[in-house]
Amino acid sequence: MPPQKSLQAFLATARAALTAPPSKRSAPLHFVVGNESADLDTLCSTLFLAYFRSHSPPHTLYIPLCHLPRDDLSLRPEFSATLKHAAVTEDDLLTLSELPGVDSLKPEDTRWLLVDHNVMTGKLGQVYGNRVFGCIDHHDDEGKVPKDAEPRVIEKCGSCMSLVVEYCRETWEKLAKENSGGEAARINAQLAYMALAPILIDTNNLGNKMKTTAHDERAVAIAEAHLSPFTSASSRPDADSDSDSSYDRARFFAKLSALKEDISYMSFRDIFRKDYKEWNEGNVKLGTSSVPQSFAFLVRKAGGERAFVQELENWSAREGLDVVTILTTSKEGGEFRRELLVWARTGPEVVKAVKKFADGDGKEKLGLGAWGDGKLDTEDGVGSWRRCWTQARLESSRKQIAPMLRDALKGARA
Repeated sequence: MPPQKSLQAFLATARAALTAPPSKRSAPLHFVVGNESADLDTLCSTLFLAYFRSHSPPHTLYIPLCHLPRDDLSLRPEFSATLKHAAVTEDDLLTLSELPGVDSLKPEDTRWLLVDHNVMTGKLGQVYGNRVFGCIDHHDDEGKVPKDAEPRVIEKCGSCMSLVVEYCRETWEKLAKENSGGEAARINAQLAYMALAPILIDTNNLGNKMKTTAHDERAVAIAEAHLSPFTSASSRPDADSDSDSSYDRARFFAKLSALKEDISYMSFRDIFRKDYKEWNEGNVKLGTSSVPQSFAFLVRKAGGERAFVQELENWSAREGLDVVTILTTSKEGGEFRRELLVWARTGPEVVKAVKKFADGDGKEKLGLGAWGDGKLDTEDGVGSWRRCWTQARLESSRKQIAPMLRDALKGARA
């Protein structure tokens, strides 16, 4: 058996397969792709699953496609730091910018495995959505992936990566056993960092009891077992980086958290698009941005409430949104908090649907209360209605709130 490839070498093989001339390209090409938000969980899960799926019988090559344009990689310093631990650079990755056009890559010549979502959305979904053959996900099951698909793993947990690690565990352990030399151990330690980063971020270092599940705890244990041989700087995969000489879970988590939460240098457009998802529901375009800072921070950054609203208006107009939603998380004073803003912008039927959400699920399931004495609230009695709230029910993130909004919007413009 040939020696185990590093993640960087695997990505080089994937790039060669994707960029080969159509006449020399094997068909169908198999892809792993995450959701449009392209957050740390989605991106790491894409790389990890493609790597181990390619190492599983029948050893078909799976190309990991990062679901974002190449320019957007710079908005994710926490991902860049994780790549460094895995001895990979952004230049090694494949993004939407490298995907050939549909004239060159026809849908029938592809197969797609979804991770961290179970419906392919956006422009990619419009072209390749009917070529999906499986998924591993922790969101609500939308019933689009056939029940007999393989794999079809849809279970609740803090991080999708936890399900991916469990799914790949047998292959990972077999590879580690068959490639027991120092270089293979180094490669598996690099992969362990890739696995650990999103799980620790999404579960607050396994400390968020509302999100952390047994899947997450098991996955961390599986990954950390591959780090145990690396207790000195000379043997660690990141020995030449600015890391400390031994793995420390709390320190690793704190470093990534600080990188993720620092948006002070970003423009508002970059803040809104860093972790963004959109849907078309009931002929209404809904855009949702998750932001790792409070509305107080955003208002201060903008220079006041009016300036912040103008930034939001500019973003909404640019994206053509009927409903724009901002979901914030923050740890002010050491206390974890969530806030929510929803703005219905384009007509009384859209306003009516959003009010339905606010008066129903918003009150009953989210515990919404007025933010800042209503300083960001407005309505014109015609086609615009905006509310900003504090959120008492901290267990609900976009995974829960977006389906509530989408359900309220169904039939709004039948």
